[in-house]
Order: sequence, then structure tokens, then C-alpha cells
Amino acid sequence: MGLVRGAAGVEVVERPAFPVNGGALCGKGRTAPALLSSRVRLTEPLVRSPVSGELEPAGWDEALDRVADGLARVRREYGADACGVFGGGGLTNEKAYALGKFARVVLGTSQIDYNGRFCMSSAAAAGIRAFGLDRGLPFPLADVARTGCVILVGSNLAETMPPALRYLTGLKDNGGTLIVVDPRRTRTAEHADLHLAPRPGTDLALALGLLHLVVAEGRVDEAYIRERTTGWEEARAAAMAHWPEYVERVTGVPVPQLREVVRRFCDAENAMVLTARGPEQQAKGTDTVGAWINLCLATGRPGRPLSGYGCLTGQGNGQGGREHGQKADQLPGYRKLTDPAARAHVAGVWGVDPDSLPGPGRSAYELLDALGRDVKSLLLMGSNPVVSAPRAAHVEERIRSLDFLVVADVVLSETARLADVVLPVTQWAEETGTVTNLEGRVLLRRRAVDPPAGVRSDLDVLHGLASRLGHGERFPVVAEEVFEELRRASAGGVADYSGITYGRLREGGGEGVFWPCPEEPEGLEGPEGPEGPEGPEEGGREGEGVRGGTPRLFLERFATEDGRARFVAVAHRDCAEETDAEYPVVLTTGRVLSQYQSGAQTRRVEELNAAAPGAFVEVHPRLAAWLRVAEGDEVAVVSRRGRVVVPVRVTAGIRADTVFMPFHWPGEGRANTLTHPALDPVSRMPEFKVCAVRVERV
Repeated sequence: MGLVRGAAGVEVVERPAFPVNGGALCGKGRTAPALLSSRVRLTEPLVRSPVSGELEPAGWDEALDRVADGLARVRREYGADACGVFGGGGLTNEKAYALGKFARVVLGTSQIDYNGRFCMSSAAAAGIRAFGLDRGLPFPLADVARTGCVILVGSNLAETMPPALRYLTGLKDNGGTLIVVDPRRTRTAEHADLHLAPRPGTDLALALGLLHLVVAEGRVDEAYIRERTTGWEEARAAAMAHWPEYVERVTGVPVPQLREVVRRFCDAENAMVLTARGPEQQAKGTDTVGAWINLCLATGRPGRPLSGYGCLTGQGNGQGGREHGQKADQLPGYRKLTDPAARAHVAGVWGVDPDSLPGPGRSAYELLDALGRDVKSLLLMGSNPVVSAPRAAHVEERIRSLDFLVVADVVLSETARLADVVLPVTQWAEETGTVTNLEGRVLLRRRAVDPPAGVRSDLDVLHGLASRLGHGERFPVVAEEVFEELRRASAGGVADYSGITYGRLREGGGEGVFWPCPEEPEGLEGPEGPEGPEGPEEGGREGEGVRGGTPRLFLERFATEDGRARFVAVAHRDCAEETDAEYPVVLTTGRVLSQYQSGAQTRRVEELNAAAPGAFVEVHPRLAAWLRVAEGDEVAVVSRRGRVVVPVRVTAGIRADTVFMPFHWPGEGRANTLTHPALDPVSRMPEFKVCAVRVERV
């Protein structure tokens, strides 16, 4: 999209030539200029008065001095790891990079993670385990419309990413098949040729049951497995323990539906599995995604044109946000913090001793859980964990127990209200920077309007703090300068941006460049990229906007040492918290069309708030009848972690043993008061999607 100034102020204009969405916008994008108004956002720093205990306006020098003094005091009294840093998946690549560098170079702390841990971490871990590399989609989104069959697992794309829905409708228009796996009959499921409604938390069993049938019906691609994979025999043996009838009992999906999925998926010449938060936000999310990848590998899909496995992101820079160092175990370029060569390379770019870089720290929930105990201060940018974290009442309590909290944000979020210092920062239209979309397409977002007086960029904030703590020369405030350093830091890494420049992004008409994109000798690369024509049959197709880099991964080899994809043997297991007589219903959570994430910004847009004004719980008519409640009646939803009170929405589009709540609201309707913080052992993803509750009349 673009911005223009009209009689009514700043307006969003569509860009039909943009290859990803063809100019289409959801309501959140169309109404985004409302957040540029000084009426709804922060325009001056706030500091907590030692006299009144309230947040009061302050100048920038006073605010930054207070922050620098607070961080230095905690570091001096308790050690570097007592300083925590928490980032966000909506930060630009430059800001994510600078935040990770600030934590490790200026504060010297290992205690940094970000809210993207709650988003795609299980899919990332499974992708790395299977393919040696994590990029949400290893192919352009446009390929989805051109494949033969898509199994969409745990995604309500029609509400969470509406402009992308056109690729699913395009798939059907082209004669392809859409299979949706979701315990709710969502707006997305309404488009499906086949809708499977498993019990929440049983996606792993479902994938294993499908693989069992693929083997039993002789539909395995033996040649592909022999030539391009390892580990098949162990994965096959694990899947064969999951008989269709057993899977039906566990998931509630009838065996005939399982067989129909296998028939449609295997009969298609090309096919994909796309996952989202449904199977990923579980304490077994990595294994669950791994089971779906195994299904793809057994049928010979990954690394072939118009086929494979992909993950749909959930945040504005969900892909780029996890590539450049704000994650607890990573350095820029998606390098491992434990790799001596990676540490040496990045330390060389930063001009520090590799031994001075701290090791991996706590994951997001573990970091939040440690606040006030081992971690005494927190610098937080672009996140609102008081609403978005699991077991949110406990997280709020931990945040309140901190010695010192500083929040940099656009609005006074629920978390910012608890801070000692709040710093007002620029947002999307007021700053230049890059983001990386779910395809791995790096895009340049240019400053369109001036921010209000008194508002600074996050890069300005980090520079100001670094200057006060003795490292100002290491932190430029110009985004392009930061990106030039990021290019050097990422060079040779998994997510190699070294061949991408602002000049190249400007000259590409806004279509972006796909990573990995190593630096190439001048003149070697044509408009279709260093590998030649990127379309699997001829050149690039409509909707791809190929301008270089690597739009399609794995066509020749996977990113593992031997170039082969790895099957991983997995088996179904129970959720961290199963239902019982006291808590007999499963709660699952998600998003709605007119709100976004914790709602800190969208709840300030009148049009969006009018469409989705508050929390609710969806229940099946049978459960409503048993409770003797009707549409709009208030009920209490109770878990072992807390109680919320919300109105009922009665719908036949949900399983009778399941209730659904969106998680955008604070207070009495805060869904994450209820959710379970059990963590996946690999990805450290909390189990947002499954917990046991009871529902009571109020």
C-alpha cells in the first residue's frame, strides 16, 4: 500500500502492481492511518513520579537518563543477566538487529527474546530439523494458486490474512482442492472442499494417521525418498503405530474422511501442506509440524515445483524478526549463538571480542517468568505481554515485581501502563526500514509522513541509550546505515542478506528480493535472479514479482550437510492438560478479523472497535443448552490459572467439546488469563491452543 495526503488527511492507497496482495487490503490496513493521529498515540516520554507514583510527561533527556541509570544500576548490583530485553515480531529488520546487538554488546546480557517465540517458533524448529533452514514459505505465495491440492492446518486465513485468501480461491478456480483442518468451521473452512474438525491438540495424531494410510495404500514416493531424504524407516515405523481407527478415536475425524484426504492429496500432481498457529502453538508443536512435513516428504513434495511444506506467519515481520538476533539463541543471519565461527564473524562486524558475547538465554515465557527474581529490569520494544503472554495474570504479576521497566511503544499499552519510563516511538508510515514477509521477500518500507513532535524512532532510542552507556558510535540512527551493517553480519549465514541493498530494493519497483541472496559480482544477475528463470516452467508468473535472490528453495538440494531432507520419527502424545470431570471442555484461542494480536493499536481505531468491540466465547448449541444460556448471556470460563467473564456466541461451527476465545482484549475478558504455559521442548512455544476449562452461568 501507499499513503497520500488528501482533504481528509493521510489516506491509504492501493498498489495493484504489488505482487503479494495485488493491492488488496484488510480493514486493519485500510484504517491504519487512524493510528497516526496524536489523539490516540503517545507523543512525549512519560516517567513515573516518585511522589505521586503516576506516569508524568518528561523531556527526552530526562527519560533517557532515567533509563540508562536504571539499566546501569541493575547491571552493577545484580550482574549483566539481571537485565532483560524483550522485542517484537513487528519490529523492522534494522530495529530487531539493533536490539539484539544492544542487548549483547551494551548490556552484555544473554536475557533477550521476543514475542515471535509465541508465533512461528515450532514451525521454524521443525523446518530446521527437516530441511536445515527455516523460511516460512520456501516458494512464492503465488504458487499456492497453481498447485493441485492444499492441506491448510490450523489457519483462519480469511480473517487473519484476508488479502492472501485470493490464492486459495485461485487454487479452486484452477481446479485444485482445498482441505482445511480446524476444530471450528471458520470463514476459511467455508471455502474448503473438505473440512476436518479434529479435537484441539490432536493434529499430531491426525498427520500420523494420514501417513499410515499413505504407506498402507502404497502411495509412498520410493524414488524420492531414496534419492532426497534420510530417516524414512524410523519415521515409517512410528507412523504405522497410528491405525486409522485409533486416530479416529483420538481426533474425532472419521476414517472415511482420512482416506479421502489421502486420495485427494496423493492424486494431485502437485500438492502442499501449509500450517499456522493451530498445530504450532502446542507443547508438542515441533513434532506436530514435523509429522506434517513427514507426510509431504513421503509423497515426494518438498523441493519440487508447486509443491512442498510452508508456514503462514502471524506478525508483520514475523519472518525477518527472528533472523537477525533478537531471539535468545541466535545471531544475525539466522546464525547459532553457540557456533564459534558465527560468533567470530558477527563479533568482527561489531568490533568486539567473540568471548565477550553472552551465550543463549531464556526463551520468551521463561524470561517473563523470571522477572523480578533473576531478571530485575526489562527493556521492552513492540510487545504487550500483559495481554499476549500465556498465564497472563502471572506474567503481569512478574512484570509488576520488576525493579525497573522501560517500554518503547506507539501507544500506552497495558504493559506500558506498568512501566517506570515509557518512550514514544515512530510507527510504519513515519520511518524507513525493511521487513521480510512470509515468502522470505525483503521489502523496503519508506517514510511517508513526519512523526509528531516529541516522537523518536527505536533506532534513536537505542543510540541515545548506547551513548549514555559508552557505546554510541556503534549504533547509527539511519536505517540504511544499520542495514549495511546487517548485510555484513548476515553474509554467509543461513539468512544471507549480503546481496540486498537499499538501492536494489528501490530500483526493484517495491517488489523486494528473496533471501538467501549472497553478494554477486556486478552484472552477473539478471532480472530473474542468479539462478535463471524462476518459474518452474517458463519465467516468473503473475503475482511472483521475482527480482532476484532465491524465490524457490530446495529445488536441487536441501540446506543440510548432505543436501538431503530428514524424516524425524514422532509419535502422538497427550496435551499438557487434558480435560477431566472438573474441567471438561477444551479452550482454544485465536484472532478475529477486525482486531490484531493484543489489540493495543486496533482497539484504538473506532471502525475496528465497532466491528469487534469486546471479548466473547464461542460455544456449540448443545453446550449452550446444557448450560441453559442463550446468545449474549454472560458466562464464566474457568481454568486452573484463572477466571474470565464474557458473553456467549452460540454457533454450530465449533465442536461440542470445545470453546473458542479471541485473545485481543485485556481485563475481565483476557483469554490468556486461562491459557497454559507448558512449553515445547524444542521450540519453547507455549501451549496457547489447548487447555482444560469449565464454563459456568453467571
